[in-house]
Amino acid sequence: MQQPPKTYFITGIGTGVGKTVAAAIVVKALGADYWKPVQCGDLDRTDTMKVQRLTGCAVHLEAYRLELPMSPHAAGEAEGVRIDLAQLRLPHSERPLLVEGAGGILVPLNDSHTMLDLMQQLNIPVIVVSRHCLGSINHTLMTLEVLKQRGITVAGIIFNGDELSSSESIIAQLSGAKVLGRVPVLDEVSPASVSMVADSLRERLLQAL
Repeated sequence: MQQPPKTYFITGIGTGVGKTVAAAIVVKALGADYWKPVQCGDLDRTDTMKVQRLTGCAVHLEAYRLELPMSPHAAGEAEGVRIDLAQLRLPHSERPLLVEGAGGILVPLNDSHTMLDLMQQLNIPVIVVSRHCLGSINHTLMTLEVLKQRGITVAGIIFNGDELSSSESIIAQLSGAKVLGRVPVLDEVSPASVSMVADSLRERLLQAL
């Protein structure tokens, strides 16, 4: 019997850690489709548009498109929209699928649910993107611990940016999470650079995921 395509959720330890570029690289490496359920802000240049431009992948339309660049719960409230988890169902895909969240795992979607609740509802393994900064060890370990407490499978960690072995080794040691690879600092984020990094990570990702 044919196995269903692999599906993953990609999240970050916070905003601005390079999650969307990492998502594009994973999409390219796996030959996956892409879906971002909730987009807030910059609707003329969405993350979906960016990933499609960088990879040429098939994309699925967002379930919610909110104009304000705010937390989904706040943007929805300002625009008279309540994000309903019941409407957030995985789109059908014949290929692997990567689902990208908004911000970190406890970003509110409405007045009672967070991104973590969506991850739990979708019930797919989660890839965590981490970027080194003061406090990032704590942010990364807390993210991994909360996912573990909710019973959500962690597929692994992707580190974005320059290597910092002292931080990376202690995160891996204390969390037990697999390190899936690194996204290097890119002089230019382009289809060519994304393809180059995807090629370098493909074998490792295919073995680990």
